[in-house]
Amino acid sequence: MSFFRNAAFAAAVGVAALGGTALTSLTPAFAEMTVEVGGAPMYPSKNIIENAVNSKDHTTLVAAVKAADLVETLQGDGPFTVFAPVNKAFEKLPKGTVETLLKPENKPTLAAVLTYHVLPGKISAADFIAAVKKGGGEAMYKTVEGEELTIKQNGRRLEIIDAKGDKSFVTIADVNQKNGVIHVVDTVLLPKS
Repeated sequence: MSFFRNAAFAAAVGVAALGGTALTSLTPAFAEMTVEVGGAPMYPSKNIIENAVNSKDHTTLVAAVKAADLVETLQGDGPFTVFAPVNKAFEKLPKGTVETLLKPENKPTLAAVLTYHVLPGKISAADFIAAVKKGGGEAMYKTVEGEELTIKQNGRRLEIIDAKGDKSFVTIADVNQKNGVIHVVDTVLLPKS
């Protein structure tokens, strides 16, 4: 019994000697409920960019965000809802599309494609499902780019339909961020223009 009392006393003295900061500075990392995306934990205390750069499944998206000069925007207060295409989603595009979009002269087009994946506000999967039910099977959302996306429920999955009628599915929902939420998707969404 005295061993446990002594151990507790030593721990208390150690924390007090460190000003109590060592334990509290570690606590948030352990207390946060993270979701793993691309082999990395996504921390709700970090912003969209701080988390996305750690996902090995989103290297193309991160490169595109940098090329379009949207890093500062997505590090802002938001809140934002981001449909984040994985690398394989970009590979589905016609050959050479990504390389063409990443050229400096195509920055406005790239920015339009990327902001078409962003909705203002923080919208959870449950919010989308409720809106789809209320809308009789679909819900429309205006993107930051200006055009709309259609959301439907396909079985247990959320389906996002772009302006061209192409479909993308949410593969990981509700990856909470300090400035919004990410929903990982399997296909790049494209606006009409």
